[in-house]
Amino acid sequence: MKLILKYISLLFLILYVTSCSNEDSVNKDEEKPTISLNYSEGFPNSCTELVKGETYNFKAKVTDNIELASYSLDIHHNFDHHTHDDQGTQCQLSSTKLAINPLIFMENYSIENGLTSFEINITLTIPDDIDAGDYHCQYSVTDKIGWQSRTSVDIKIIESN
Repeated sequence: MKLILKYISLLFLILYVTSCSNEDSVNKDEEKPTISLNYSEGFPNSCTELVKGETYNFKAKVTDNIELASYSLDIHHNFDHHTHDDQGTQCQLSSTKLAINPLIFMENYSIENGLTSFEINITLTIPDDIDAGDYHCQYSVTDKIGWQSRTSVDIKIIESN
């Protein structure tokens, strides 16, 4: 009788493990979302000069294989000439300098449930009273599972004429 109970227990254990592993493999998301600035409306491109006091629409396309969740825009100074992992084109940088009143813009946004593609479109006026110079514009996107992708471009903020 004990032998039969052991075999039945072993059979249930095998069935449980098999069903769990099949379910996990079907629902597993191993793809990060994507971000693209490489289309006609994408903004800014590497080395773009933004003028103090002007208003711009920051645009990027984001996609995911299952579902998007959120995105962010981060604009911060690069007066110390640091870099980011995926930064493509390197722009001509001004001399390093101390930040006195730099632009620091960091905002997070939610994406409507169920979307697999979305166009980020954030309107931002560059303040007149910030330090001009080298900056980074970094987009980030997160999917429902928690995978995240980022992309950064060098930009310059310049004085108005």
